[in-house]
Amino acid sequence: MIGRFPILYIAEADAEDAVLSSGVLAHLVESLPNAAFTIVGSAASAPLFADTPRLERLLVLEREGHFDWIALWNQVRGTKWGLVVDMRGSTLSGRLRRHKRAVRGKDAPGLHAVEAAAAVLQMEPDEAPTPRIHVSDLTLAQVEALIPAGGGDGPILAIGPGVEWMGRRWPAERYAKVATKLLADDGPLAGGRLMLVGEEIDREAAHTIRYAAPRARVIELQGKLTRLQTVAALSKARLYIGADSIWTHLATASGAPVVAVFGPSDETTRGPWKGVSVRGPRSFEEFKTLDPRLNQAIQHMMDLPWERVLKAALRVLKERG
Repeated sequence: MIGRFPILYIAEADAEDAVLSSGVLAHLVESLPNAAFTIVGSAASAPLFADTPRLERLLVLEREGHFDWIALWNQVRGTKWGLVVDMRGSTLSGRLRRHKRAVRGKDAPGLHAVEAAAAVLQMEPDEAPTPRIHVSDLTLAQVEALIPAGGGDGPILAIGPGVEWMGRRWPAERYAKVATKLLADDGPLAGGRLMLVGEEIDREAAHTIRYAAPRARVIELQGKLTRLQTVAALSKARLYIGADSIWTHLATASGAPVVAVFGPSDETTRGPWKGVSVRGPRSFEEFKTLDPRLNQAIQHMMDLPWERVLKAALRVLKERG
């Protein structure tokens, strides 16, 4: 293929969904070296793709009202696209001039979100590309400037305890116990550093977890990074441990090995891709019986012991070498 090949990629409005599908975009970047990209996202999802190679335009669809779609139409209708990939399943993408269109319909039941995204490009589940968010050298340098120089250069254990709903929150004290064991003098990450990521609201949990390591070896980044910068930070981790949250999927997209704690969540469709999901004695269906809408103010995660998470973390570290 000779010359510029314009691709319009319409990402999901939800940032977590956009991360789970990001392997599709990364696959296009790597397999079509002459492609130039225009990416559409929401205010939450668009910034994740700011460092995409050969990005020509990054468009933000603030809302999804009729006039918002018209405004977007006026920005993209002048191009004859080589390929339009529409992860929102919109009618707009069907009206554009293009050679090919790949549009997301209703996901097949039982597919992991990553597999469902790959199906948009007619890829089989075993071909599904791993989520990946591209990070530029500039973004990486910005993050490195926030990492204290006095903590040494030991391996990094990253933890993301934050969740949007208390039902998925694992006690901070249990994260701390796992971190203490991993970072101990006789642990697999002896002499290592502890990195904490998340929102500013996660500071209380982080305050508890940070005592798992000497102060000089703690890197507190919660509330200090954009989500794209968080990907850059997590790319430095030897291991990431977190909850069912966007932070865990950002860790996957960074390339870090992931251990995720699960309870009232379905790891078969939303678990960390190629990572390890750890749950207590109850299945997802049992949680749904207790809390059908998964929205009650119940601490569902209390039955997951920290020893089980530690065992999974040790296994992942041993497998990765």
